[in-house]
Amino acid sequence: MHDNVYCTVGTLPHFSDEEKDVTTEEIVALTRHPKVAGIGEAGLDRVYGTADWTNQIAVFAAHLAAAQETQLPLVIHSVREDETMAAMLREATVARPFPFVVHAFSGGPLLMETALDLGGYFGFGGLMTYEGNDQIRQAAGSLPRDRILLETDSPSMPPAPFETDRNEPANLSKIAELLAKLRGDGVEDVAGYTTDNFYRLFAKVARPPVAH
Repeated sequence: MHDNVYCTVGTLPHFSDEEKDVTTEEIVALTRHPKVAGIGEAGLDRVYGTADWTNQIAVFAAHLAAAQETQLPLVIHSVREDETMAAMLREATVARPFPFVVHAFSGGPLLMETALDLGGYFGFGGLMTYEGNDQIRQAAGSLPRDRILLETDSPSMPPAPFETDRNEPANLSKIAELLAKLRGDGVEDVAGYTTDNFYRLFAKVARPPVAH
């Protein structure tokens, strides 16, 4: 594996039926690999996740506990279930705080304010470029700069107008350009603070030395 390639481990809500018996101990054991930098993505999904709701809750709870125990960042998948997600996040972080990022953020004010209050980060990618997603763009333009990450979710969610194409990491530059426009920042400035945010959150990832 390349030196600068890392991964996270977890169960998408879509697969909660198949992995309904996953335990916190099993997740924690996987995180001991030096290349595992986080947990997830894991969470709740009322739109694309067809798994039994009880199983989704149980599997996500196991991942929350693993994040509490390891203190590795939890990558959260949350689609159309802001109220339950906000409640579970608050309960878990009050009991024992842990780092997390809401991946491909598409939530409303409740989830945004809850995650912000709990010290969470927010990932923005191709969804932000799609027509009709004004609420996502508004969030990206208003959140504190030290809580924002860029992402592509490759091979899914390519930026507009390439929605039918296969996404790839190189498209991150297009996301950075839109975020810069929304926030009135320079693209290099956006690249700088989102990179700093990434290394702060994913502390297990070795940051390359700065070339002089």
